[in-house]
Amino acid sequence: MWILFVVGGLVILAAIILTVIGLRNPELANERALQARLEEFSRTGEQVDLRKLELSQPFTQRVIYPMARKMGELAIKFTPQNAINSINRKLELAGSPANIDATMILALQAVCAVIFGGLVVLVFTVGATKWPFGRVLLFAGLFGGLGYMFPQLWLSSKISRRQKEIRKAMPDALDLLTICVEAGLGFDAAMSKVSEKWESQLSFAFARTIQEIQLGKVRREALRDMAERIGIPEMTSFVAAVIQSEQLGVSLAKVLRIQSDQMRVKRRQRAEEEAHKAPLKMLIPMALLIFPSLMIVLLTPAALRLFQSALGGMFQ
Repeated sequence: MWILFVVGGLVILAAIILTVIGLRNPELANERALQARLEEFSRTGEQVDLRKLELSQPFTQRVIYPMARKMGELAIKFTPQNAINSINRKLELAGSPANIDATMILALQAVCAVIFGGLVVLVFTVGATKWPFGRVLLFAGLFGGLGYMFPQLWLSSKISRRQKEIRKAMPDALDLLTICVEAGLGFDAAMSKVSEKWESQLSFAFARTIQEIQLGKVRREALRDMAERIGIPEMTSFVAAVIQSEQLGVSLAKVLRIQSDQMRVKRRQRAEEEAHKAPLKMLIPMALLIFPSLMIVLLTPAALRLFQSALGGMFQ
């Protein structure tokens, strides 16, 4: 029995290490390192031996990193295409954090499910309290499902945090866009100024859109793709207004000024909405934590005096 636990623990630990290494070292980093070595060989004029070049890489890059990626690729074979597309869509909305792809998310889901379920089995099997096997299996399945959903929950939190940051930065960015357009810059140059001014998710989105336009994509298509990658109504309405002003010949500076004012009004309304939600959110900790403590502090002396009076009456 103990041998099975030790082997299971080692397998879980190896899966965790492989997944973490795979997340910290995406495939693009390996390609850049290999390209740097090839450039070094070309500068020195030395003849390139692919086997020697491969063996010159560290053991982690030759063995560990490919194994970590293979775990995700193996999970993709047993995952429906709709689920993979959904994960890719969420990664796109989250801004592709740490260059993670769908294979890494699937591998991380499997590892978290094994960890959560394995810990439950280990605690209730080795611990002092011996539970029936059926109950242990039930709780292991429940916690394994929770571990399987944990990467999805983390991804959803990244999406909401990114969208909140973009909503907060949009009014100031639109003000700067308006100033640049009124000063005589084109819309593309104004977006470049905004991307150079700040280092935020909105500036990164603008920079990617400018790169797509420079590579030959039509401006309205690039703007629509940017709105889809962000996924908030404010950006969708902004892109629609810009495209419509371009098609109808309306002054772009005036449209941007109107959009900026609307964004500030919406941001103020959202702040007021959050302020109105604060009392309701405070009600739960007050009812569960603060009120019971106050009741204990206030009523304990009175209860002690009543208890003493009752005891005194009994012995008289």
